[in-house]
Amino acid sequence: MDASYTILIADDHPLFRNALFQSVHMAISGANLLEADSLDSLMVQLKSREDVDLLLLDLKMPGANGLSGLIQLRGQYPDLPIVVISASEDSSVVNQVKQHGAFGFIPKSSDMRSLIKALNQVLDGVPFFPQGTSNNCATHNDIGDKLASLTPQQYKVLGMLADGLLNKQIAYELDVSVATIKAHMTAIFRKLGVNNRTQAVIMLQQTEINS
Repeated sequence: MDASYTILIADDHPLFRNALFQSVHMAISGANLLEADSLDSLMVQLKSREDVDLLLLDLKMPGANGLSGLIQLRGQYPDLPIVVISASEDSSVVNQVKQHGAFGFIPKSSDMRSLIKALNQVLDGVPFFPQGTSNNCATHNDIGDKLASLTPQQYKVLGMLADGLLNKQIAYELDVSVATIKAHMTAIFRKLGVNNRTQAVIMLQQTEINS
């Protein structure tokens, strides 16, 4: 396929990212390739560019654990085609990814021919998922919808809560006041429909998968 596509590769493993970089170049000549090694750097890239045609997303990166990164991205960039690249090939993982709005799923074990076929298919506007997975992807689950309603800053606060940081530590890391963090937490609890930080963290952890 010859086209001037802009494709963003998000993976924290330099060797795999480089291999994927080479594979995409072979599949799509003339593609403009961007790279990100964490959820934060990915968000910076997306905020600074409006011409990204496709995001190739690893589920496990700094700042993202399991489905949480995909959920956040779907909430903020609903029109961006996202194809998950994962070491996990479990059908339940593929179905969860599909339910959370991914446009495709490519196992990391895919050979070059399979990868090129998948990339060409999604750039033609046709979703790509491994054979044998469910076709029922009409509904996002309730937890995903609630998490997707959080703002980027609220999502970051929730992630820090999950890491066990105290309010004052989060305030220091984000360079804001403790009162601001408390306001964020109140909004997070309301949007998630929970009463405390433990319940909020449990909800986030329910999006984790072994990928």
